[in-house]
Amino acid sequence: MALFKKSNQPLLGIDISSTAVKLLELKRQGSRYRVESYAVEPLPPNAVVEKVITDETAVANAIRAAVKRSGTKLKQAAAAVPASLAISKTIAMPANLDDREMAAQIALQADQHVPYPLEELNFDFQVLGPSEHNPDEVDVLLVASRSENVDARVAVLEAAGLKPRVIDVESYAMENAFSLLAEQLPGGSQDRAIAMADVGATMTTLTIIENGQTIYTREQIFGGRQLTEEIMRRYGLSYEEAGRAKRQGGLPDSYEEEVLEPFKEAMAQQVSRALQFFFSASRHNRVDHIVLAGGCAAIAGAAEAIQEATDTPTTVANPFSAMAVASSIRPQRLAEDAPALMVACGLALRSFD
Repeated sequence: MALFKKSNQPLLGIDISSTAVKLLELKRQGSRYRVESYAVEPLPPNAVVEKVITDETAVANAIRAAVKRSGTKLKQAAAAVPASLAISKTIAMPANLDDREMAAQIALQADQHVPYPLEELNFDFQVLGPSEHNPDEVDVLLVASRSENVDARVAVLEAAGLKPRVIDVESYAMENAFSLLAEQLPGGSQDRAIAMADVGATMTTLTIIENGQTIYTREQIFGGRQLTEEIMRRYGLSYEEAGRAKRQGGLPDSYEEEVLEPFKEAMAQQVSRALQFFFSASRHNRVDHIVLAGGCAAIAGAAEAIQEATDTPTTVANPFSAMAVASSIRPQRLAEDAPALMVACGLALRSFD
């Protein structure tokens, strides 16, 4: 679902999170994909706060550095706004309209569905299929975001020397990347409810996918920053030192039992709580599988802790497991970063829409 143009040309997937810019380039080889280049470039503190870009210069500099580090030659890019800054509605429209007529009709009716003036919005739509209730209508997914959210992402891409071609919504990019994982899941994904739990630096996003489509998404404030801050507090380190120690090791022997285990338990509780919100808001009372994504998915034992807390099979996301990898990329490093690259992967897949 694009909020700003579409593309049938190769695109860089650029995921702008609270702590890093993640860049990914894919190529298609027959029926397979190949990871051509990627990079993860850290952002300065508070350049992005709860998914809102607050320092465009810092974000543009990080994107430029990621492009250089990756070695990519591509200039066209796709980025995404978070689901919390987008509005998604399924509406019924006459089946006999072509795309241009439907766009005009939706523009006329947008104020009925979106609580902002049309001139403040970027919106797009996608026909889902015939309406169950009326054979003369089709169900249409309408997605809108305030123009300031889209414009901020366009601005940082352009400032970094890239050409923005698609602005997506993170939950739909995640759904796009999930298509690569669906066949890997025990029992597949058909007629099953799969929970994608993306635990990043500051936010945890739960996305429920059923038959390949997102049916629910919810964001809550919780992430790896809590672990970093606890390391700072307990061991008297700066934020940068704590982040480095968290990734590279070198902390006291007591770290795992006193700090890491309680964090994993808190993470499992957050995912369990997010699922309870979903159950209370839907006809479901269980999900069939949990796929753990985001930077915190790389923590050893995190998936096991969530599986135990939720009594639901849980695996760590790796959208690249069936892909070829360019010789310039270290496969082990890519596998470690893979859970945090789901949104970037979904964006890069827009090259092949």
